[in-house]
Amino acid sequence: MTTAPFVHLTVLLNEAVAALAVRPNGVYVDGTFGRGGHSRLILSQLGPQGRLIAFDKDPEAVAVGRALSEQDPRFTLVHDGFESLARSLDQLGIARVDGILLDLGVSSPQIDDARRGFSFRFDAPLDMRMDTTRGMTAAEWLATADEAEIREVIKTYGEERFARKIAAAIVAQRDIEPITTTRELAVLVGKNVRTREPGQDPATRTFQAIRIHINHELDELNNILPQAVSRLALGGRLAIISFHSLEDRIVKLFLRDASTADKLPSWVPVRASDLAEAPMKLIGKAVRAGDEEVAANPRSRSAIMRVAERTAGTWQGEGA
Repeated sequence: MTTAPFVHLTVLLNEAVAALAVRPNGVYVDGTFGRGGHSRLILSQLGPQGRLIAFDKDPEAVAVGRALSEQDPRFTLVHDGFESLARSLDQLGIARVDGILLDLGVSSPQIDDARRGFSFRFDAPLDMRMDTTRGMTAAEWLATADEAEIREVIKTYGEERFARKIAAAIVAQRDIEPITTTRELAVLVGKNVRTREPGQDPATRTFQAIRIHINHELDELNNILPQAVSRLALGGRLAIISFHSLEDRIVKLFLRDASTADKLPSWVPVRASDLAEAPMKLIGKAVRAGDEEVAANPRSRSAIMRVAERTAGTWQGEGA
């Protein structure tokens, strides 16, 4: 029996690429290649001198990206997370880029492939690493972390109000037998979550929290944002698609601060036009998937995209 390939429906495909305002001879970055949906559309809008650099930690995504790089010399795939942006661009001899797209979270193939251990819908080894070639698995972390750390991760990254009970149950269970599969963890969590939102599995928040922790997702997001601003050329666009409130809160606050000029007390006799320009300016309002896309891909329901553009304003450390 053959297995159907895992399908990835790229979220906000046209909206995200349109937000970049692709210039034919520009240089662009796709921070999460995935299966190449955004990258291929960007490449279709680039001319012969244009260039696209994509990043991904997932070995399976990297294999797809390297095949594309062999077909298209304008495309370069970096096997690393997007937080290596500045270092990788330096290695490629690129000082500035004309647009950066960050599509956060996990892809459909990662979720739907039971072997990856991201989903409680399948019984599989409890892995959850986006890059399966390095780092600690979720099972290894649960076997070694102390109860306080487990509780804090589930509470902070999962916004789970039953984090204390869940953490205590995990520690008690591992003293009897290690927790090594997704089903074992899902069942354990389900027994310790008294109520849950209609239609949501009791394990949803815990699985999200552990995945974020194992992959350092919020740390990487905090690290990439200042790098992105510093590497954008004048007029370059930064488009970020997030999928849950923790990510979006970080993005929203960062872009708000980066697009706000320094303010002086009202009594200081300085005209607004004389104040230093903010390094970024917001472009439009936050964008969400339309009804048609949500119907075709329910996972797009939580997606929200924010866009900003680089100005002539000085960013941290520039012009010093």
